[in-house]
Amino acid sequence: MLKIALGQVEVLPGRPRDNAHTMLSVIEQARRANCHVVIFPEMVIPGYLLGDTWEQPSFLKDCEYFGEQIIKAASDIVVVFGNVAVDWEKRGDDGRIRKYNAAFVAQNGRLLGSDNFPYPYRIKTLLPNYREFDDTRHFFSLRKLAMERGEKIEKLLQPIHITINGKKLKLGCILCEDGWSNDYSVNPIAILQQNGPLDLLINISSSPYTINKNNKRNRIFSEQARNIGVPLVYVNNVGLQNNGKTIYTFDGFSTVYNGKGDVVAYSAPFSTKVEILDLDFGSEDLQLSPLVTPDDNDMKSIYTALRYGIHKFTASAGINKVVVGISGGIDSAVSAALYVDILGPDKVLLVNMPSKFNSETTKGLAAKLAQNLGCLYTVMPIQEVVDYTIQQVGQTPVTNLTTGEQFTLSISSFVTENIQARDRSARILAGIAAAFGGGFTCNANKTEMSVGYSTLYGDQAGFLAALSDLWKHQVYALAMYINDYVFGRTVIPQESIDIVPSAELSFDQAVDEGKGDPIIYPYHDYLFKAFMENWNRATPEDILTWYITGTLEKNIGCEPGLVARIFPTANDFITDLERWWKLYTGMAVAKRIQAPPVLAVSRRAYGFDHREAQNATYYTAGYLAKKADLLK
Repeated sequence: MLKIALGQVEVLPGRPRDNAHTMLSVIEQARRANCHVVIFPEMVIPGYLLGDTWEQPSFLKDCEYFGEQIIKAASDIVVVFGNVAVDWEKRGDDGRIRKYNAAFVAQNGRLLGSDNFPYPYRIKTLLPNYREFDDTRHFFSLRKLAMERGEKIEKLLQPIHITINGKKLKLGCILCEDGWSNDYSVNPIAILQQNGPLDLLINISSSPYTINKNNKRNRIFSEQARNIGVPLVYVNNVGLQNNGKTIYTFDGFSTVYNGKGDVVAYSAPFSTKVEILDLDFGSEDLQLSPLVTPDDNDMKSIYTALRYGIHKFTASAGINKVVVGISGGIDSAVSAALYVDILGPDKVLLVNMPSKFNSETTKGLAAKLAQNLGCLYTVMPIQEVVDYTIQQVGQTPVTNLTTGEQFTLSISSFVTENIQARDRSARILAGIAAAFGGGFTCNANKTEMSVGYSTLYGDQAGFLAALSDLWKHQVYALAMYINDYVFGRTVIPQESIDIVPSAELSFDQAVDEGKGDPIIYPYHDYLFKAFMENWNRATPEDILTWYITGTLEKNIGCEPGLVARIFPTANDFITDLERWWKLYTGMAVAKRIQAPPVLAVSRRAYGFDHREAQNATYYTAGYLAKKADLLK
């Protein structure tokens, strides 16, 4: 019988001292419970998403120092943990001190594993270099080490031998990506089993939350345990980490699989409760009943991640008061409800800022929302200041100092719209937030951010874009979930859910006349998602090909028959496609670069997760040929 503790702890990025203190507390808890082994996540001491902090030698020494404290604490218990491993005598490909993302196994105050490996730890074999991951920038992989030594990687992927109560066990220790090897030429788990056979496979990870990832993780890891017929213990951290432009929550969801691939234990997501379990290696099913893990592909999962992320982010930033500009529409209403649930109604100030274009309907909905939430509320009209700004910009002469000629600037309706948006954010919300002693939110959703349907320094400003990884239809679903399950009553007015989405920045966007945004969300949500989230990202050539073959709705996931109802002719379809592609790859890029940090929940979020350059809009030769043929 082997008693194991799953050390699913909150990792504070860049805080080795604090993380080591947490680990020592968990080790003592496991020791008091008579555990034989306690397992911690990948990079549990330094944190994972640290940017170029990895280039600081003094920080690396600090990680080593606190790693040594953990090793000393393994006096009568086996401790498995992740840390950066440094070979001070060698250099990486960038000429800096060589670093490994490593797994350490300590027992009786010393490290194990050097009997069959060049180092007393195990090195990550597969370094991810996609989405938010940038491992190859900082770390030297086991694959590179094998090439350097002129050895086959099969020789280096060796189990670690431990002895517990006189029983010898072979542990296969892998790190995160090593378990996602389907697209790689190396399968670390299969090689470890060949060099074993193994008694236990351990995957220590630092894996951010995204929608449906744990469901996929369970499918993959269950298959791995079943294929090698060995129990698999997966340990992940919780907490919040970022790479500057994108904020990631870590859900934990540490899980144990028996040799048949059944889930027999798991830690609740976003929880730091230490799970302790007994594994009986004399029994094929470990004497634990199979369990069903919670679904992480529903609105409950998304709301939990958003709430956890906002709570952690505001706490780490020292923000305990928030100002939300509310319009009566759905995005600001959802944002307000989220922050009220997290901070409490007395810490949230809702501000309605009407102009002459705002209807009595939306002004009434803003007041109703504030009443339902029971939070602070104020109305600050902007028309007087907007009129003054328009007058000042349009009537103040501009002088050509070379010729002496003077002229005045023309204020278009588009400029007038932007002046309103900027007055609300850059003047009122920023000023109120400073006076209130808090920050103000960015309420933009992912659809708007995709095509820049927001005003730079206006409604795209704020300290955090909490909804900017949710498509518009997800915002609606979240609103209904908040009413039904978070508050248990209608706090977000049903009218805000039903009303036509509109910026209300001109009479052409009058909601009482059914006029609103130019974005047709039931279609464009899915079109923009194909541009942005698809693993093999779609371009106008792909979209037009699917349109011609009649498979567009199936491939992007929108309602069947919708495209024909929206676009009577091919010319209408192409005009719309090119309009949004030009914005997505043009001005919207500049806006996204300057946008607030995005809280990630999807398979690809804006920010560092979606690396992009400000290049001119481009159409492939295939697209231009298909377009010409279609329009003949």
